[in-house]
Amino acid sequence: MLRRFARDRAALLGGLLILFLLLVAAFAPLLAPFPEDVWQFHTQNRLQPPGADWFFGTDRMGSDVFSRILFGARITLALSLIAVGSAVVIGVPIGLVAGYWDNWVSELLMRIAEIFLAVPQIVLAIAIAQTLGPSIENVILALSITYWPFWARLVYAQTRSMRNEVFVESAVALGASPLRVMVLHILPNIASPIIVRTSIGMGATILTAATLGFLGLGAPPPTPEWGRMIAESREYLPEAWWYALAPGLAIFLTVLGFNLLGDGLRDILDPRTRRSAGAGKAGNG
Repeated sequence: MLRRFARDRAALLGGLLILFLLLVAAFAPLLAPFPEDVWQFHTQNRLQPPGADWFFGTDRMGSDVFSRILFGARITLALSLIAVGSAVVIGVPIGLVAGYWDNWVSELLMRIAEIFLAVPQIVLAIAIAQTLGPSIENVILALSITYWPFWARLVYAQTRSMRNEVFVESAVALGASPLRVMVLHILPNIASPIIVRTSIGMGATILTAATLGFLGLGAPPPTPEWGRMIAESREYLPEAWWYALAPGLAIFLTVLGFNLLGDGLRDILDPRTRRSAGAGKAGNG
């Protein structure tokens, strides 16, 4: 698996981008040239262009944009991990239960998930965040509430196709409880699509969180959140072009990294993809 991952250049690039993001978030206080200025005002230095003193220039507060980008990586990564982790914790058990049994509980769970899926996710997240008020905690809650149906629906479909397999029927015949069958037999065999969906979902979560921040529904100022930084830069375009370019580029590279990693993991972990690729090579030969 590691050899296949190393040969997949797109997945390798995505993994390197994510690793870089993790290192930046972990060592932001050491990497930032002006860590103490992230939450402070320095009006004498406001809107300075990129140069030797400020790599990405300064913002309207006079703070170093590069330092704020580094600290913003911490907020973005923590927000996305908590939101996606909460969605997985909620959606996967619901999908397992609904997919394993055929009763009114399964129907009710899936109808609730479909109600959430019927509304565009970004619209529902905006409505929830607007109702709760601007804060990082409310953004996490809004994303968790609107994302869990994606995992529930995925696990539901996978469980439906897996519950009639021979090894599942054998476990049931040997007296295994439904919980044991779901956790020890079905869940490990559907882990691959869950991992792929989680990786791609991280990129979508970061983009949605940035959108909420841009609309003023995310972290309050002067928190170094990438979406809010882009929103604040609108008043100073096009003169202070660096103000919007730096956080926009950070969002682009982060989302690109998770999407490339997710596509690569799908090709590596999905045996049907490997079989079709092998059949294609055999046919060409």
